[in-house]
Amino acid sequence: MVRSEIISQLSKKIHQKLKKSELEKVLDILIKTIVDGIKDNRSCELRNFGRFSPKKIKGRINARNPKNGKIIQTEDKNSISFKMSKKLKNEINNLERKIN
Repeated sequence: MVRSEIISQLSKKIHQKLKKSELEKVLDILIKTIVDGIKDNRSCELRNFGRFSPKKIKGRINARNPKNGKIIQTEDKNSISFKMSKKLKNEINNLERKIN
């Protein structure tokens, strides 16, 4: 599902009380808030959905450049991990059982 589909679904669910442009602003604020929290090295939890957490990936000393085969050292990187809630996990598993 892409961003425009999410906004359309939100618009249908709330009976078009808010304009799509307003819903898009709300979605932007939500995403920006999550990103800002992770930049500040804080987890962001959405109850009954999951938790976004910052994750450090250590650089490797013995990495190899695939172009020329030379040994290089890679830098530390930041990433995001997502852990889904039990409720979401159960909901997804129940839907899969009905399909099979």
